[in-house]
Amino acid sequence: MTHFPQTHPQQRAQRIQFNSLITALIQSDGGQRAKGRLYVVSMTGGLLRLAKALSDGDFVEVAFQTASGPVHGMAEMLPPTRRASDGVMQPFRFIALGDDDHRVLRMAVDSIADRTFVGLRSSQWSLPKGQ
Repeated sequence: MTHFPQTHPQQRAQRIQFNSLITALIQSDGGQRAKGRLYVVSMTGGLLRLAKALSDGDFVEVAFQTASGPVHGMAEMLPPTRRASDGVMQPFRFIALGDDDHRVLRMAVDSIADRTFVGLRSSQWSLPKGQ
């Protein structure tokens, strides 16, 4: 089953920032390929550093490797947020993810979010009985 991530105006998706450099491969509808760095990701999209900006509204395939496994999905490029001499920061939003890609992305987001929450995994927390 394919997942079609939806944004919710009332509730922003949890974002994670990677401590290490994550290479992302991007392929446009026309077959053009680009390589970038993934800085931030959520269940609805992310932020890439690219050598040059892609057009706002371009539909692309984006692929990257996480500690939980590879993620490959369809995305729409959004307007660049910052330009620099060595590239551009450009957000994207996922428009379709396969089952396995959705599961791997969820595991990656949850794993990093758990580790950054005061250094403790949420599975170590438990409520007293009756609560």
